[in-house]
Amino acid sequence: MKKLIALIGVLLIFTSASFAADVYVKQTSHTDEFSMMGQSQPAKDDINEMWIGKDKFAMVSSETTIIINLDDKKMYMINHSTKTYVPMDLPLDISQYFPAQFSQMMKGVTIEVNPTGETKTINSWKCEGYDVNMKIMMMDMKQKVWASTDVPFDWKAFNEKMLPQFTQAMMNIGGEAMGELKEIKGFQIRTEMSMDMMGAEMKSWTEVSEITKKSPPAGVYSVPEGYTKKDKFSMMDLQKK
Repeated sequence: MKKLIALIGVLLIFTSASFAADVYVKQTSHTDEFSMMGQSQPAKDDINEMWIGKDKFAMVSSETTIIINLDDKKMYMINHSTKTYVPMDLPLDISQYFPAQFSQMMKGVTIEVNPTGETKTINSWKCEGYDVNMKIMMMDMKQKVWASTDVPFDWKAFNEKMLPQFTQAMMNIGGEAMGELKEIKGFQIRTEMSMDMMGAEMKSWTEVSEITKKSPPAGVYSVPEGYTKKDKFSMMDLQKK
């Protein structure tokens, strides 16, 4: 279940960049301690790194890497704890790669985005506030998003080329919900999320601390050597830490 929640969280925090040069984005993430189904999970902090190149994207965390290659029309989801990966064709059909329980869970996603009119400067970026309400079957999620157009690259490029490939397919989001997400203008600098799932409340936040342009490390857009290919995920894959 923790892996499933983390995956959804990853889907919710994707941000944008230009494709003129590789862009490095460093994020700090924090999840409060919470209890679910009689089990307590300790508070957790992590560092997420994003690399955006020309028609390529990689999001790297301690547990998972997600790679998108638009040239090859492929997405790779890599599990570092089990050293396995699942290659997926784009546009993505989650029913081919995820368990039926997950596919069913992601049906009927509804999203509502409301600009709040608030402004705030976060780590030198001028941001505007948005309230985002999302419902996915058993889960009610509320987000406070701080997004900035005051960034040194074209934030619209990602929304137009990469975001639909990922979010619309991975979360079974239809046109209406995608239209709501487009109401968020700019690069998401900070996202604060509270989620109610089966009576358990989970709170987390993610904040960008660095945006620079530089050469990516070798292999950042590739599956690591020695990892085992899988045709699809199991529920155990999504639940493993």
